This record gives sequence, structure tokens and C-alpha cells, in this order.
Amino acid sequence: MSGRDRALLRAVAAGRCRLGPGCQPELVIDGLACADSGAGARLVAAGLIHPPDPARPHGPAGITELGWRELRG
Repeated sequence: MSGRDRALLRAVAAGRCRLGPGCQPELVIDGLACADSGAGARLVAAGLIHPPDPARPHGPAGITELGWRELRG
């Protein structure tokens, strides 16, 4: 995992992120879209954050148990 992905995962764990639905989920941090447009999809595909809820536009991003283990290192 890159340092950037680890920092994004820490932001999700801190409750600072929202995730938009779609095939390329948009990760929003502190109200701003993440400059790395593929970050949300990458973290979802790795199983580190939960996939977005298609019924909720920009719902809270949630970290998975695997994500927590990755952060604990």
C-alpha cells in the first residue's frame, strides 16, 4: 500500500470521507473531491473500504475489518 493510500485510509477511519456511487466511486475528503480520481475505486477493490451505497449519493465512507488490520500494520 502506498503512503497516499494509507493516508486516505486514515482519513476514512477518522470519519472525514464520503463516497459517491458509480463504477468509479468519488472519494470526498473534508468536503473536497480527492485529486486522485481512482482512489475510491482502488480502496474499494482492495477491500479496505466498503463499496458505496447506490441509494445514497455521497454517503459516509466506511473502513472494513481488512482496512483496520492494514492500518494497525
